[in-house]
Amino acid sequence: MDKRKIILSVIGVLLIVLAIFGAKAIIDSNVKEVPESTKVVKNVFVETVENRKVPIVVPANGNVTALKKLELFSEVQGIFQRSSKDFRPGQPYRRGQVLLGINSEEYAASVRSAQSELFNNITSIMPDLRLDYPESFQKWQNYLNNFDVNNTTKALPEPDSDKEKYFITGRGIQSAYYEIKNLEERLRKFTIIAPFDGVLTEATVNPGTLVRPGQKLGEFIDPSVYELEVAVAKKFSDLLKIGEDVALQDLDGSQAYTGTVSRINARVDRASQTIQVFIRIEDPEIREGMYLEAQLDARDEANAIEIARELLIDRSKVYVVKDSSLVLEEINPVYFSSNKVVIRGLKNGEKLVSAPVPGAYPGMKVQIQEEKEDTAKAEKL
Repeated sequence: MDKRKIILSVIGVLLIVLAIFGAKAIIDSNVKEVPESTKVVKNVFVETVENRKVPIVVPANGNVTALKKLELFSEVQGIFQRSSKDFRPGQPYRRGQVLLGINSEEYAASVRSAQSELFNNITSIMPDLRLDYPESFQKWQNYLNNFDVNNTTKALPEPDSDKEKYFITGRGIQSAYYEIKNLEERLRKFTIIAPFDGVLTEATVNPGTLVRPGQKLGEFIDPSVYELEVAVAKKFSDLLKIGEDVALQDLDGSQAYTGTVSRINARVDRASQTIQVFIRIEDPEIREGMYLEAQLDARDEANAIEIARELLIDRSKVYVVKDSSLVLEEINPVYFSSNKVVIRGLKNGEKLVSAPVPGAYPGMKVQIQEEKEDTAKAEKL
């Protein structure tokens, strides 16, 4: 019995020793060797700084409107009766042609009635004129002989003396005449005449439509001259001059036009601190309502360069390469555009990083790409 216990104890000890060595072998087999760390040197694109005079171009945009635009409104009431041409958008009219005529027969009859009353009043004073003012009788007789109720009333003869003037005024001749002139002026408002050669761009009524006072009838423009209104920052207002040429383009950049600064507003918008600039455009391809972008030449900035905005760090720093390391250098941003920035503060000959470097930090070791590749990258930016 004692031998059996001894044998079992020895076997147990051996199993424990084997388990320990087995476990150690398994642990040792899972240990991986740590590879030696290799430091990666990134390639960077650079451009050599050459300070020069950089023209600052201020972009601005706006809608084109016709310089000569006439909004047609009615001041009288009646039926739209006639027009020299078909009253439709896109219809051209020559100067002096009838844009729109409203039926005025009833009102014209009242004007002729007032003219007839004036004629009768003058006729009634003729005997008194012959007796009291014989020297003035003939001119009033000639006025009556040429009086025509179907035409515009002519001006009354000028009195030769104050007495004649008081006599004429006392008989109500002058007040009747001015009443007729008021009626005739209103009668003219039944017909709207084209004041210049142009095109009808909007028509809100058709022949036979009842037109009421204050109703908008349409819009008439001169298609030969247009104007583009843009808002420019106040700091550039003193650099813009009337008469300067301005490069224009549409939103796609496929069409280019040329305009001229015609007017500059003297008032600054309080909310946006911008100034209105008006650009005159004469181009047959321009249309009312087009959206154009203008490139205004503001000024030239000396000893500066232009770079992509994405190269800025904290809006006032850029990376340069010195001794194969990145150095963060302070600069002075002069002007920001949508994707470019004009900066000052770098010295000629410095190596400016011309493309963003992921994970860049001051002191980072880098390698400059070949000059040929460098130049190609800079041109793409």
